[in-house]
Amino acid sequence: MDRRQVLAAGVAMGTLPGLSWAQEADPVWVRQPTEPYRGKQDDVVFVDALTGWYGNGAGKLFRTIDGGQSWTQILDRPGTFVRALGFVDASLGFLGNIGPDYFPGVTDATPLYRTRDGGLSWEAVTIAGPVVTGICAIDVHKAAFINAGVLDYRVTIRAGGRVGGPALLATSRDGGETWSSEDLSALTAMILDVHFVDERIGFICGASDTNVEQSRAVILRTGDGGHSWSRVYEGARPFELTWKMSFPTETTGYVTVQSYNPDPAVTQRVFAKTVDGGLTWSEMPLVENAAVRAFGVGFVDERHGWIGAVPNGFETRDGGATWTPVQMGNAVNKVRIVPNGGGVAVFAIGVELHRLDLPG
Repeated sequence: MDRRQVLAAGVAMGTLPGLSWAQEADPVWVRQPTEPYRGKQDDVVFVDALTGWYGNGAGKLFRTIDGGQSWTQILDRPGTFVRALGFVDASLGFLGNIGPDYFPGVTDATPLYRTRDGGLSWEAVTIAGPVVTGICAIDVHKAAFINAGVLDYRVTIRAGGRVGGPALLATSRDGGETWSSEDLSALTAMILDVHFVDERIGFICGASDTNVEQSRAVILRTGDGGHSWSRVYEGARPFELTWKMSFPTETTGYVTVQSYNPDPAVTQRVFAKTVDGGLTWSEMPLVENAAVRAFGVGFVDERHGWIGAVPNGFETRDGGATWTPVQMGNAVNKVRIVPNGGGVAVFAIGVELHRLDLPG
């Protein structure tokens, strides 16, 4: 139990006189009523404050229509590993499968699926170009434009993978109707996350080598909508790769760096931060603990955010200068920020699903 939980419990039991909810202890993470799963679950996504989905490696997909208070299983596909999710709206969405020959029990060779009915049914997506083996990340980007005097959106969807390689990026520039892929292996051995801050500028989390003993953490950047990419960050240490990213603004971004170094004397864990739109990146300390492995990251603004990790998560309120351990669940792989009335709901998915409600 961390400091915020102690304070909240004290208020509830009346053991902290003089502290009211108006003065209050900080909000706490609350575990959601989801089905137990044996390991890390990789993605949860919302299209509005009420409608969302999460999936797991057992090929199960769940949907909520009440903001996560309850979840209904809508897919059971053994052999499929639900690694990434992306939805354009409450009907149109995409599911990324890790693919075979990486995790035991994964037999489904279809990397990407599409739904047009909110996840009740799915069809395989045809991707032209180099064969995509598996998907680790999906990015949905909507760009507003004026269409014959009416506000409309250009929807570009990108799906990249995978952990262990190969590094293939599939792109649809017509809202998910047609897709083509490209091989980015010359720049990164894996694609572990994809995010575009606008139509032109986007980023990929990656690694320099498929052999983890040789791998260094890598970040790619594009300034022309993904037509060309370049390395803007490469770590100096072996056994490392980048994992997930969060951009609370177009100029400020955070990326988790994973270490798999087996040497217990290597204790320092770091993350990467940019304040100039991803042109340059600085390594910053997260914690000095060889047992920690970072996964997901999410920020509500430039200063306040979280990193999910094993065995627990971390919170910062000063832009990553300092971090405090927080009980947001074990092995949180994805942190999603969902506007919720006047505030936001923060969802963190890992072994379990947790929610944090913040006022506006």
